[in-house]
Amino acid sequence: MARIVRIEAGMVDIAPKVKRTDAIQSFVSQETPIVRITDADGVTGIGYSYTIGTGGPSVMKLIEKTLGPLLIGREALEIERLWRDMLFVTHATTVGAITALAMAALDTALWDLKARKFGEPLHRLAGGAQASLPLYTTEGGWLHLEPAALVEDALKAKADGFGGAKIKIGRPHVSEDVARLSAVRDAVGPAFEIMTDANQAFTVDEAVRRARHYEAVDIAWFEEPLPADDLAGHVRLARSTTIPVAVGESLYSPLHFREYMQAGACSIVQVDVARIGGITPWLKVAHAAETFNLPVSPHFLMELHVALCCAVPNARWVEYIPQLDSLTTSPMRIEAGRAYPSEAPGLGIAWDLDAVDRTTVPGSRFVLRG
Repeated sequence: MARIVRIEAGMVDIAPKVKRTDAIQSFVSQETPIVRITDADGVTGIGYSYTIGTGGPSVMKLIEKTLGPLLIGREALEIERLWRDMLFVTHATTVGAITALAMAALDTALWDLKARKFGEPLHRLAGGAQASLPLYTTEGGWLHLEPAALVEDALKAKADGFGGAKIKIGRPHVSEDVARLSAVRDAVGPAFEIMTDANQAFTVDEAVRRARHYEAVDIAWFEEPLPADDLAGHVRLARSTTIPVAVGESLYSPLHFREYMQAGACSIVQVDVARIGGITPWLKVAHAAETFNLPVSPHFLMELHVALCCAVPNARWVEYIPQLDSLTTSPMRIEAGRAYPSEAPGLGIAWDLDAVDRTTVPGSRFVLRG
């Protein structure tokens, strides 16, 4: 083993590839903290997390002033111990997004370092359960788009071999949602999955009402129908509809996932590696879901989630939202609508470090040394 001798970090602000709107917000910027951890043997691991436009500088300061100094001089391969220590030192600020995102950037860098050191790709090091996963696309299903545009994108995805498309819901009246979903269903036929996402927009009564209308379209799942902290509301909804309820992108602790699974409040687990605090807790949530016979279909970050999904047996889908193209030298491998993890040692992300350095937000970069 070798101790951590250097941590370098900076934040890159990535513009979305397309206009992204949902029922509660617009996604106008991806603040992306990128961390490089180097051990005494000279091996460097690169990790990252993200925001959707706010909080990035706070994430960076938490890494610089609290979490990064905690790791300097520590054994780089003791990832579980390091993650627990990061959790403990921030116990007054958890559970929450800023802390989870800061921990994730460091934890993913540690896993990248470990995989590079062992000469193994993450998907094999973490489990090696699957060779590839089917993709569904979200990039053409945003809430501002009219039915014709939704249909065009879904038909293209189907022609490219994708297994499904996500359509954002939450128009002012349920009839508008139904019209958009029905237009896509009529175009793609019964064998193509249509996922829906409300982004926590509804009350319980409204979600129950809308689910009744959505059932006729045979949607694959009803994602984030309610505010994420309304556990009882999700239980009520899940018991009132045949549509699988999907949650996870706004849960920041494995214990919260446990509560949802124990209560029967969800059917699909969408654990996000950045928002849960890294690969270490992501794997715990995925394996916990396996014990409940629940599938994992994580939110966003396809470039990293493809490896994690292939590491576990109960992953079902990878969400197609390309976002790292400007910072990488090669894209995620896609064949016939399926995502394949990289066989290169590490997380499988081919970073273009010159591009990262060129686009780092001025004033965000720092270096810690042991």
